[in-house]
Amino acid sequence: MSAATTSAESADEELQWLADGRRIEAIEAISVSAMARRLPALVVRAFRLGWGIDRASVALLLACQAVSAVLGAAGLLATTGTISALFGPGPVGDKLAHAAPSILLIATAAGARSLLGITIRTITVHLSPRISRAAEAAVLRATVAAELTAYDHAGYNDELEAADRGAEVCVDIVGEAQNLLASLASLVGAAGVLTVLHPALLPLLVSAALPQGIASVHAARVQFLANRAAVGDRRIMANLRWYIHLKRNADQVRSDTMGGFLLDKYEQVGRRLDATSRRAAMQSARVSVIGAAASGLGTALVWAAMLWLVGTGRMSLPRGGAAVFALGAVGTSLRGIVGYGADLFRTGMYLDDWSSFLDTAGGHRPKRGTETPPPPGRISVEDLSYAYPASERKALDGVNLHVDRGEILALVGENGSGKTTLSKLLAGLYVPDGGSVRWDARDTRDLDPHALWRQVAVVPQDYARWPLTCRENITLGQPTRDGDEAVMRAAEASGAADVVAKLRRGLSTLLAVEWMGGEELSGGQWQRLAIARAFHREAGLLVLDEPTAALDPRAEHRIFRNLRAVARERAVVLVTHRLTNVAVADRIVVLEDGRVLQEGTFAELVADEGGRFRELWDLQNERTGVPAQRTPAAEENAEENAEGSAAEIEEAGP
Repeated sequence: MSAATTSAESADEELQWLADGRRIEAIEAISVSAMARRLPALVVRAFRLGWGIDRASVALLLACQAVSAVLGAAGLLATTGTISALFGPGPVGDKLAHAAPSILLIATAAGARSLLGITIRTITVHLSPRISRAAEAAVLRATVAAELTAYDHAGYNDELEAADRGAEVCVDIVGEAQNLLASLASLVGAAGVLTVLHPALLPLLVSAALPQGIASVHAARVQFLANRAAVGDRRIMANLRWYIHLKRNADQVRSDTMGGFLLDKYEQVGRRLDATSRRAAMQSARVSVIGAAASGLGTALVWAAMLWLVGTGRMSLPRGGAAVFALGAVGTSLRGIVGYGADLFRTGMYLDDWSSFLDTAGGHRPKRGTETPPPPGRISVEDLSYAYPASERKALDGVNLHVDRGEILALVGENGSGKTTLSKLLAGLYVPDGGSVRWDARDTRDLDPHALWRQVAVVPQDYARWPLTCRENITLGQPTRDGDEAVMRAAEASGAADVVAKLRRGLSTLLAVEWMGGEELSGGQWQRLAIARAFHREAGLLVLDEPTAALDPRAEHRIFRNLRAVARERAVVLVTHRLTNVAVADRIVVLEDGRVLQEGTFAELVADEGGRFRELWDLQNERTGVPAQRTPAAEENAEENAEGSAAEIEEAGP
């Protein structure tokens, strides 16, 4: 096996790793007694979810279940009366006359129960998708409410996927709960009739159904744990599918000949999922066979007992006939309780993942203040330190700086120096580990994060390409008082007005080529729109992180020419590697390994010949170390040198 293959498998094993302790907790939690204890709470929970969506539907559903149960019991009692009348003494006509009321009741109850069943199914089909959508929306709200750093914590994505799975299975919970209630109601009615016929039959039937119940619970446990263990692998497969067919990566999949490699990875993870599923299926099958065999023996014992009771005269023949119907009803009800109960219990375990995520948003809900900040006059950083959760090294350490309204502050430095991290802390997207970020006199920890973010406009390196109209891509669903006039002002300042003018429907054009009537933009055109949306936003802080990386020189010149006017009422933070662009800045901060190395104006830093900024400036502008282009004479000399070297090698021999 090659080292590359070993490395790839090792990486996959790391991605497959599941969260600590949750599997053990699940194993310990799942048992017959746990199922019996939890089912009532799960039924209540299911109908409470539905109650929050549509109270009238849930009330009607419960009423239909209650009436159906009463009609079922009445039908069984009427069956007993019918059999007694038909097997009693007297002429056939008299027997039929005595049985007629019972037969009429049986027919009426059966017809009414059929209509109620249709009503119940209709309500369930109508209600279930709405519950699932509400559960999914709750996950989305919790995700949006979580701190940005949540994504940097190991296990967060597993928790989020488990919560998504819980939201998906919510579509089944009302149906499973009402099926369980229906089985329970039928059992109560049939058990009452059976107890009247002979008290010994019911406990025998319950003991016959118990092994199958244990087997069903065990199968539910196996399936849940298998699905829970496969969370990481399912996410890997989803990401691989995304990367393989996403248009943004399509050219690289082809030019880098990555298709075969990615498909092999997809198949490898798929085989691992198949193995997990196969093991779970075999474990479930083994215990199900044992449970079915034990229940079969128990059922045989019940029928033997009934035949013995009838044969010995301890139960009359009419009562024995009625007991046959009651035994069938009780057996069906018990199997329903076991089956639907196991399904509901498994669904409840997924629902636990969902509710756990909602309760804590993965443990990453913002824990900040409630103050609403005005546009900042000064943003200051004091002894700031920050480390990403998965890293032991500090991304920022002991940083001190400030930026005032109307000022442009440039952050420069080599890759990994902490520029982008610092810009996110200034914008309140991250909270410091040590020190503080203050908007005027207010620590960002004390500010309402959503109110703070309304005062922030950010152009990140990887900007979003929303599948919305051009107008919505600029306004981001937050139009200003001046409407399209403000949109076009921002577009003019960013150079996006030229892009809008070429679109088929102008600002109303859908920017998603995969949808009917949509159009696609180039990378540079999208970057102009990303800058336009930041210019359009009425914010006190503007953060530009490599804002012109995809722009041509003319478009780039326009951006920086207009930046001073945009900065008049804002504090502007510019993050860039292109040092020619920072000449527009009032002050420049040079970062290295998370610390401030230099600070000053462009002229001051360029004049400091021993400073890091001057070193980077010279590297970007000096080309003395770069080989010159090839000329015909140089090419001829290179060929002669190559021929001479070949001749020398040949003469030297082995």
